[in-house]
Amino acid sequence: MTAAFFPGFALGFSLILAIGAQNAFVLRQGLRRAHVFAVCLTCALSDAVLITLGVTSFAAVAEALPWLEPAFRYGGAAFLIVYGARAFLAAWRGADALQVGRSGAGSLRATVLTCLALTWLNPHVYLDTVMLLGSVSTQYGDGAAWFGAGAVASSFVFFFGLGYGARLLAPFFARPRAWQILDLLVGLVMWAIAAKLIFLL
Repeated sequence: MTAAFFPGFALGFSLILAIGAQNAFVLRQGLRRAHVFAVCLTCALSDAVLITLGVTSFAAVAEALPWLEPAFRYGGAAFLIVYGARAFLAAWRGADALQVGRSGAGSLRATVLTCLALTWLNPHVYLDTVMLLGSVSTQYGDGAAWFGAGAVASSFVFFFGLGYGARLLAPFFARPRAWQILDLLVGLVMWAIAAKLIFLL
């Protein structure tokens, strides 16, 4: 169990760690204390559906098309190398501090729809969850389900931690230097995962 669960948790967590549009939205909602539970649950459940699809379906498709797994493995590694390089570039250039809008919280329906759009209309989410996590899960054989469970658990931990911990993070992310540190860490993690995919470490 632990041999697959914790790598799934670590990889899943690292893939959603980068502050993108979705995570910034969760963070802002948390800072506003507006519909936090609904937003966190929507993000986590969406990830759970996509991760489950990748873990349960990717192996079967890869068995029928044996070239698919290495193609996605090396393709995923290439994506992570580029993604990491972008994070390093952002760290070098510096980033703006998170600005929380002064607009109202909005309705629950509008908030959830915005959250769904930021999740399901983002092409990267499919590469991260269905393709990349699905591809890596095939390396764990019978433990693929535990790998997927770890990745799903990481989504729940991350989104609920981000949403409800936003008030604690507000002073930290008010400083541009904090974003540079985060981007640097994200870049290092992405390149480490890429190396593991390439060399099967």
